[in-house]
Amino acid sequence: MDEQWIQSVGIDVGTSTTKMIVSRLRLGRMSSTFSLPRYQIVERQLLYASKVHTTPLHGFDEIDADAIGAILQKEYEQAKISLGDIKSGAVIITGETASKKNAQHILHLLAERSGDFVVATAGADLEGVLAGKGSGAERRSVAIQGTIVNVDIGGGTANAACFHRGKAIATVTFHVGGRLLRLSPQGEVQYVSPNIQAWLNAKGLSITVGEVLTYERIKDFSIQMARGMLDYLSGRERQVSGLLVLGQPLKENVSVDELSISGGVGQLMSAPKPETISDVSRYGDFGPMLAWALRQEREAGAYPMQWIDPEQTVRATVIGAGMQSTEISGSTVHIKAELLPIRNVPIVKLELTERHLSDPQQLRREVSDVYDLALRLFEKTTGSPFALAISGITYCSYSLLQTIAEELSQQYRQKFAESRTMIVVCETDMAKALGQALALRCKGQPEIICIDQVRVEYGDYIDLGEPISGSIIPVIVKTLAFDEAPQKGV
Repeated sequence: MDEQWIQSVGIDVGTSTTKMIVSRLRLGRMSSTFSLPRYQIVERQLLYASKVHTTPLHGFDEIDADAIGAILQKEYEQAKISLGDIKSGAVIITGETASKKNAQHILHLLAERSGDFVVATAGADLEGVLAGKGSGAERRSVAIQGTIVNVDIGGGTANAACFHRGKAIATVTFHVGGRLLRLSPQGEVQYVSPNIQAWLNAKGLSITVGEVLTYERIKDFSIQMARGMLDYLSGRERQVSGLLVLGQPLKENVSVDELSISGGVGQLMSAPKPETISDVSRYGDFGPMLAWALRQEREAGAYPMQWIDPEQTVRATVIGAGMQSTEISGSTVHIKAELLPIRNVPIVKLELTERHLSDPQQLRREVSDVYDLALRLFEKTTGSPFALAISGITYCSYSLLQTIAEELSQQYRQKFAESRTMIVVCETDMAKALGQALALRCKGQPEIICIDQVRVEYGDYIDLGEPISGSIIPVIVKTLAFDEAPQKGV
């Protein structure tokens, strides 16, 4: 098996913290000598983990670009690497930081300074999915019978993603985080997030800026918030606890069998119990007490799910960015050459079974669920917000292909009306026929790009290059590569 090593960098600019990781990835060629090359990551080595920096801001609504640049420059020097050494990576802006007014500018500025990266502003739902991958929850869901949820708790939000058989099936985000309540070393309240005011009122709790909280009041507040989130996830109570939910609620039919907690608060769950006000507020917030409250609920066993330890905690959201695999699409594709090249398009996967293919109503619901998930994960755009990867079709009759094309096109135009381009990736050799059927229905609104014989996974990003010899498309598949084992002391 041919192999090569590449270096990869991951940069995460979050609500509370900014960190960088350098990984060394061994790529092994998995295809034969007589077929087109396809490489997979066969080994990961963590070369360097930066210290966890406080995310620098101008006021409350703007990221300090110069300070972020200075942090990263110093970390590159500490890691003894240059931009020329970096072959792949990811820059992810997460949590409340993603909503800062200059977030997109910072994102692309960092990417330009850091190499050919996958770039994404992770909203709450996408951040939850990424953290679930990095924490090991996605991989574990393949091995168990039920559903696992990973909750990544940082400074401003707790981002939960449910995984079943290797697939993200639902997300929900809570106003739960260490910096929703900021404290002085003496326990004086310096900030209370307005996002939790309705929940505080419903619980009969009153916390105001300027008052000095006792140790017991902070402990009670932390326990109430931890139980609120757990009540919601377990389905025990969702009326009052639902006031903590940011955005869309969790699907009613999702039951949680296993639970893991990642993020900065997840890491603090293994720390000793804070014994004094000074211990509680050592980071200027109540994060240590929130972590202790969650650990108490775990040890009490009062909730029906099984608690498990994540493989990663504070660096779950982005551990590194992975390998780039160049593939060649099939020669029977449906494209419009003037739309290419297209870069950094995230993948959403539509996995069809015999049940979907034999029942039009089941197919309609599955397409709707996948599109709804994409609506939550990605921002609407006039371009292509995602590429839809279709798998599970071994044989497709003419009538079945028309049914699939009708569902894909009709719902896409309804839910992504702004999009001028629809990208479909097929595993099997059916792109030309499916592309023509989609184009016939869409009539240029949106334009259709349909390629085949390319294998991608949920969470990948792809680049589509300009056509070679008229109809052959080079495709770069970029996979976010998360470290598989916990790293001590990071």
